[in-house]
Amino acid sequence: MLRHTARALVSRYGRTSASTFTPATATGRCTTSRFFSNSIKAASASVKINPWESFPMAPPDPIIGLTEAYNKDDFPFKVNVGVGAYRCDEGMPFVLPCIRKAEAILNDDDKLDHEYSGIAGDPEFVNLALNFVYGSDCKALQEGRIAGVQTLSGTGGLRVFGEVLKEHGHTEIYVPNPTWGNHIPIFTNSGLDVKKYSYYDAENSDLDFDNMIKDIKQMPEGSCILLHVCAHNPTGMDPTIEQWKAISDACKERSLLPFFDCAYQGFASGDARKDAASLRLFVEEGHNLACVQSFSKNFGLYGQRIGALSVVTNSEDEAKKVVSQLKVHIRPSYSNPPRHGARLVSTVLKDDQLTSEFVEECKGMADRINSMRFRLKTKLEEVGSSRNWDHVVRQIGMFAYSGLSKDGKKYIYTAYC
Repeated sequence: MLRHTARALVSRYGRTSASTFTPATATGRCTTSRFFSNSIKAASASVKINPWESFPMAPPDPIIGLTEAYNKDDFPFKVNVGVGAYRCDEGMPFVLPCIRKAEAILNDDDKLDHEYSGIAGDPEFVNLALNFVYGSDCKALQEGRIAGVQTLSGTGGLRVFGEVLKEHGHTEIYVPNPTWGNHIPIFTNSGLDVKKYSYYDAENSDLDFDNMIKDIKQMPEGSCILLHVCAHNPTGMDPTIEQWKAISDACKERSLLPFFDCAYQGFASGDARKDAASLRLFVEEGHNLACVQSFSKNFGLYGQRIGALSVVTNSEDEAKKVVSQLKVHIRPSYSNPPRHGARLVSTVLKDDQLTSEFVEECKGMADRINSMRFRLKTKLEEVGSSRNWDHVVRQIGMFAYSGLSKDGKKYIYTAYC
């Protein structure tokens, strides 16, 4: 700053003695120090700009905003129906006992360090994650045709694959209507044009299957279509396995690229194999597809941000090339994923006893959610509701569409909160 100010003054007034400047238009003399001091103050005042003053206040996230409102509410019987996280009867986060055991095992291992993971993450975790979702008997997996990397939960995997799609020729992606709210900004920020296909019939609280198939068959050939493996977020309404077969056929007809979001495997029905049936069917049907996994819900590792992204290819060599492209996008984004969550999942899945315990604990959570659905339906009928609530028990997973109108939901929120 001083150097630039001095150059400007010399340029304007010329050089003089070491102690003073004599401006051409001045009648007196001033000391160098006073002149510099006043000039610097004037220069500082003229260039002082606040780069943040034009920033508007961004609107709150609709889900996080609801949680914030819940936390501020002092009503003793309040219930948070917005947060996508499992809670015990006391409304507190639930840590799976098998995870507690895995933590103890890791804590006792003096050889563990905190070095960086590779760009693709922990290889052991990636292999276990792929076996978990595709099945150890998956032919494509046995042949080394499935490329896989560790990601920042499902969200990070969605963003990475969105960027890869954009760079390699895709300009748009089709998502179900409705879908998880974050899908749209994730893909939009990846540079893709997000379009919607029919999925839910709000009037009848059911899957809009016929219009879904119709929309799929009208998609441009080669388009990417996002599908929820199970426990559709936010409706909880999943296709039957027969309907999944028809969806697979329609995707084949248009040579579509299926991209599966798997956030609730084992957490929906309590059976991990059953919950992955849609994805495994598509692989058996010969689709080249992609899948993103999250271990937040089923393992209760919400804050560990642990997930995986995989791509089914035609050959082992092709899979290696795909991994190289995924790494190109991971490196400048988050460089490499965290290690602790990957170690926890790996510790459970590589141990037969801990895996058995996980299966039982995950089933316990799923069964409790399903029982709550039946209790809610029964209570609504007992208090005299004339509405048909069958859809509540036909839906699956932690999300449910009530079928209430916007005004009805607003009334409940304002009248009883």
